[in-house]
Amino acid sequence: MIESISVIGLGKLGASMAAAFASRGYNVIGVDVNASSVDAVNRGEAPVQETDLGKYISEYRERITATMSHEEAVLGSDISFVIVPTPSDEKGSFSLQYASWAFKEIGKALAKKDSYHNVIMTSTVLPGSCRYGLLPILENESGKKAGEDFGLCYSPEFIALGSIISDFLNPDFTLIGEFDERCGSELEGLYSKAMLNGSPSKRMTLENAELTKISVNTFVTTKITFANMLSELCERIPGGDIDVVTDALGTDLRIGKRYLTGALGYGGPCFPRDNVALSYLARTLGSEASIAETTDAFNRSLANRFTERFRPLFESGKTVAVLGLAYKPKSHVIEESQGLFLADAISKAGARVVAYDPLANETAAPELKGGVVILDSLKDCLAQADIVLITTPDDEFNRISADDVRKEGRTVTVIDFWRKLAGELSAAEGIEYIGTGLGSSDEENSERLKRLWSGEVKAAGWAKD
Repeated sequence: MIESISVIGLGKLGASMAAAFASRGYNVIGVDVNASSVDAVNRGEAPVQETDLGKYISEYRERITATMSHEEAVLGSDISFVIVPTPSDEKGSFSLQYASWAFKEIGKALAKKDSYHNVIMTSTVLPGSCRYGLLPILENESGKKAGEDFGLCYSPEFIALGSIISDFLNPDFTLIGEFDERCGSELEGLYSKAMLNGSPSKRMTLENAELTKISVNTFVTTKITFANMLSELCERIPGGDIDVVTDALGTDLRIGKRYLTGALGYGGPCFPRDNVALSYLARTLGSEASIAETTDAFNRSLANRFTERFRPLFESGKTVAVLGLAYKPKSHVIEESQGLFLADAISKAGARVVAYDPLANETAAPELKGGVVILDSLKDCLAQADIVLITTPDDEFNRISADDVRKEGRTVTVIDFWRKLAGELSAAEGIEYIGTGLGSSDEENSERLKRLWSGEVKAAGWAKD
């Protein structure tokens, strides 16, 4: 029976997992190479920023300890979860350099342990990584054999930054890639007791699980990109409304409504790189992943596409306010952020750009290299703005009123990529509201369709209108 758990890596995912397991009654030993992270956990504090992490670690601190010693953690626990970085390399694959070092240290500890120990790789990897890249390290360093002396599973998390603990404890399913039946059954038993929602476990080979993980992310991004494509089409038909279209699409149980919004593209530390990795895997195995490649290319084009589309507004010498620099609400992470890309592109197009984000101002500043003025408050941003771009559906932005935006004697343009303020601003005096995904010129859009069906132009001619 598992009573004690070690978590190798105390970043956002690892620290959140440790806190989640502690909340379910398990004793948890965290391991990190960063002394400040270890010290923070031992003080009962969060080592990184994440929703509710500090509260959980403080509340369950009697069950959580941290160390820089892999040996101490492995010898003091029944099962180890490894959550270390697997960064993308120049080929688009996932590097195992950090995982290999962690597995080397775990293997050394296993050599000193008499009882069976289960090792769970949680970081995202490509098929074959566990069996052919990491398992030999454990066996070589420990002098022991997988299946006989220790177990090896691949079990990634399906979470979103900003809600990691909640997502971890309430998953749609838990994915278990298993070396053999023994280690898989033990992990499934742990999950059945730890998870709050009774979610099912899907057990399979290590390689099938590795492929499933990146397939989930690439499928979700394809769905996002499909909705973004429809958003542009909706702008070109009379009365076009992406929310009406996607609401109907999502009602079909074969499709579902999640991730079918139609707005800006996706970003963050996982989604963009997983498409690239799947494409690399396919090429390496002599196959194709053209859908993943197209999804990635379309998503990366959006910032420049929107910049070119609204360039006539930006080039008039007015101040553009970009609201939202993180890749999503309730996060300070700016990796692959569409808002950051837009702010940078608009600035390079010659406009004066000011920006604000509730959490990401500090992390965004070095990336923008002084080309964008980052302000301390939403109020300050709106006060200077002639044009406002709302790039994330943050709660603070969703509460913007017409009085917050309008200015005496001139019109302020609001470009709302998420259409959260359509009801408040679309008919407000002194405000030109542009909701992407909404048809704004029915006369012009009707004329396009008339020309199409009268045979005057080919459909390809629309794109130049």
